[in-house]
Amino acid sequence: DREVRITVADRIALHELERMVNDDDYLVRQTVAKRLKPGRLFRMITDPDREVRKTVAKRLPLESLGLMINDSATEIRRVVAEYINPDELSPLLRDKHWHVRLIACERAHLSMLYQLGQETDEDVLSCIHKRLKNEAE
Repeated sequence: DREVRITVADRIALHELERMVNDDDYLVRQTVAKRLKPGRLFRMITDPDREVRKTVAKRLPLESLGLMINDSATEIRRVVAEYINPDELSPLLRDKHWHVRLIACERAHLSMLYQLGQETDEDVLSCIHKRLKNEAE
């Protein structure tokens, strides 16, 4: 039954695909998220499954990624930090997880890095110092 629904989600016409957005099986919903047009993914931003939301985050239009900036899963916030417009990275520079902050640090405008005086993670501090040092040279 699962394999049949995944196959259907993989082959059904795009205009009929949205009917499967609320399927009980996360793999079916993930297949739907891979195929839906990016502008039609908004309903899936709060999907209960992390892997479905990760697929959505990778495919959302960049200007809409901010809608996922406070996702409960670190992995989703890492994806957001990798793709979001650098102008919108400020909240991710203060994320509770060091790896999200590190990715944000690598992409943020240099002017944003001066605001990170409270950083305690060694890897993030190293990133800040390296980027600011390179700017000074």
